[in-house]
Order: sequence, then structure tokens, then C-alpha cells
Amino acid sequence: MYICEIIKRRKFVVTCEIDSPKGINIEEFLDKADMVKDYVDAIHIGDNQRAVMRAAPLAICHVLKEKQIETIMELSAQYRNRLALQADLLGAAILGVENILLTKGFDPSIGDHAEAKPVLDLDCVALVKTAVTLTKGVDMTGHALNEAPNFCLGVTAVPELETDGAHLAELKEKISLGASYIQTQPIYEPEVLEKFLESISGLNVPVIVGHMMLKSASMARFINSNLPGVTVPERLIRELEGLSRDQLLRKSLQVSIELLRKMKPLCQGVHLIPAGWERYISGIIPQIVGERTPKS
Repeated sequence: MYICEIIKRRKFVVTCEIDSPKGINIEEFLDKADMVKDYVDAIHIGDNQRAVMRAAPLAICHVLKEKQIETIMELSAQYRNRLALQADLLGAAILGVENILLTKGFDPSIGDHAEAKPVLDLDCVALVKTAVTLTKGVDMTGHALNEAPNFCLGVTAVPELETDGAHLAELKEKISLGASYIQTQPIYEPEVLEKFLESISGLNVPVIVGHMMLKSASMARFINSNLPGVTVPERLIRELEGLSRDQLLRKSLQVSIELLRKMKPLCQGVHLIPAGWERYISGIIPQIVGERTPKS
């Protein structure tokens, strides 16, 4: 089902990000998908996240769709030219993958193929315009399609950055072009979300809040050092320090549950990044949104 349709029905959306496999063996990936599928509306497949080469999200989304698991396919402008981007969008529609998150992508220099050259043919604004254009039955040069795809298009935002002029103007342009919802980078303070929502109050656009589960104090510090615009408060880091393994697990899950409960009334959904902790999703989601009817 389209994420947009779930939002229109005034239901709280829950999505979960699972890393695409680095290789062609998908057994471990499918095990993780099985752990979360009954508790989320869709599984999000990233596009070479942090510029680390992984299996193509289109292929992985297709595998999940064949198993009757809804997906969100990320498509990044950074890694392809306009021919490839349009081809991947049409290919996704042919394979029944219609929830698409459009992103800028990461500079290859930070990933595992640092010598790779960024393509930079289209920026993310142009990619949104291109995807919307395809839904109108033509490609970006005006050539007619034999049938138009139908997408639910989302875009990303970094709330700690989007409140300034340039970032906010770009985000507003993406929405004006036809993006249907915003998915944020991880947020660890409700006040950050409140400020962001105030800055976009005139857009009348649904917001799905990102949340990466904090597995340790060192992971939290890594986030602060390596994810621009994402800040884990020092008080949370201190709460995670000096704990035994079992204590750390309980505290981490408690942090996620309490934080998401506070933010739930402010947004239309949550996007979970378990970072290898998929097995705990089944315990977290019911405490945030209540019990969900398992999917058949």
C-alpha cells in the first residue's frame, strides 16, 4: 500500500530501514525482514547508504514485494545520471515498487569506494521534478511514455539544518514540486522536532520522524561526529555510559520508547533505523503505537 494512502487514512506510519546485503546471499537480510514485517507498514531499503556499495535497492525491494512485504525504495541523485535515474524509476514501477524516497546521496569520498566520482547530473530538487514529470506521462525531455507510473514520493530533511534559509527554501521547493511527505534524519530531542515543524507549518505536509536506536555511548558520539545536523544530547550519552551489556540494552530500548512516545503526537509516523537490532522491533513498536494486527 502507498505510504501516502496510509497517511491519508490518518493512520500512524511505521517504517524500518534494513541494510541491503553486501553480496548476493540474502538469507540474513530476509531473516531480519521477517523479524520486523508484522510490526511495520514498509521496509525501507537505502541506496548505498554513507556511500558504501551494497546490492541495488530495486532488486531487494522486488524480492520483498514477491514475499508480500511492502517496501520503500531510496533513490539517490548522487550516483546516477538522468538516464539511469529515470530508468530506475520506471523499472521500479514495473516491478510494483511505488513508494520512493528521493535523496541527494552521500559523497563517495566518505565510503568504501573513495576513488569513485560523484555523478552530480541532477540535484535532489531536479530529481523530484523528474519523478513527478514521469507520473504525468512524459520523460524529462518531453517524450511521451506508453503508460505513466504512479508513485508516492518522499524526501528527506535534517531538522537541525532545515530551519536556516537555504536548506528550508530547498525543502519547500521539493514539496511544491510534488513530494508527498518528509522523512527526517534521526531526532533525539522533541524540541528539535517542534522547531522544525514550526518552520514548515505553512507546507501542510506529513512528517515521518527518523530514529536510530542507540546501541552504546560510543555509537552516539560517532553520530555526533559523522552525521551533520544530527545531535545526540550529552545527557543521553551519559545515561548509556558505564553500563553492563544487559543494562545497556534495557536503557537503550527505554530511551527509544520514551523519546518516540513524546514525539508521536507531533508527527504522522516514525522511521526506525535499528542498526542491527531488528530483533527488538517487536518489543518497541507495541509500546509506541499499540498492538498491530499481524499481516497474513
